[in-house]
Amino acid sequence: MTALPLDMDTRPEVTGFLDADTNTISYVVRDPASDACAIVDPVMEIDMAPGRITHEGADRLIAHVAERGLRVEWIIETHVHADHLSAAPYIQERIGGRIGIGANIRIVQDTFGKIFNEGTEFQRDGSQFDRLFADGDTYQVGTMTCFAMHTPGHTPACMTHVMGDAAFVGDTLFMPDGGSARADFPGGDAGQLYDSIQRVLALPDTMRLFMCHDYGPDGREIRWETTVAEEKAHNIHVGGGRTREEFIRFRTERDATLAVPRLILPSLQVNMRAGALPRDRDGVPMLKLPVNRF
Repeated sequence: MTALPLDMDTRPEVTGFLDADTNTISYVVRDPASDACAIVDPVMEIDMAPGRITHEGADRLIAHVAERGLRVEWIIETHVHADHLSAAPYIQERIGGRIGIGANIRIVQDTFGKIFNEGTEFQRDGSQFDRLFADGDTYQVGTMTCFAMHTPGHTPACMTHVMGDAAFVGDTLFMPDGGSARADFPGGDAGQLYDSIQRVLALPDTMRLFMCHDYGPDGREIRWETTVAEEKAHNIHVGGGRTREEFIRFRTERDATLAVPRLILPSLQVNMRAGALPRDRDGVPMLKLPVNRF
């Protein structure tokens, strides 16, 4: 990994917001030299029994931005989440920002477009998003030059976003006592995940790492910030020099025991559309329930 525009002297203000129902952490990331900010992985709530959508978490993010007089330049999705719905378009409509995701969203759209039997009206070219990031692409948040690293393995479209001395790793890594994410979804690959983790761990030791999820292993309080040095030393899945072959064997065996995420069906339908709800031929918001596909 060479010629990355690292800027460890810039320390953005990072505020995390926990969605307790899905153990997802969303972030507002403020450029320390301006009023510009980015929002990372915002959550839209769904109550599956009555089919009710709400935006309490997104409204908290919007209130935080308004109270501090911030200007949203980007709404970043680290990947196509399978465990929560994105609130990106809801936020964009109210306070602006461009929605960005990894360019391999097109692979995800093609894969799950078939699973959900989407018609030709569902575009599989990523055009629902404002920006598709390739590995190494840069973008600005105020005075900060940020960049995206392609870190596949959990999904083909996973990206790690680096903003100053802060990196947002999505599901590529969990806290050191949480390990790593599963790699058994369509398009996932345990070997790729190991390689992606090594790319993240090649960043400077003092780089702050921010998780997309935390589940409080062994009953500890929820946490979402660590460092590269801490992960290298203590991550229970890849720390301490675990080899690629050992990781692949461990990850494959562990994934075979995991249940399908509770919200995978609504999440994928919505998130592959950049957070927009699918609609039936009459324009009514409607989710599908494919049978025996997972």
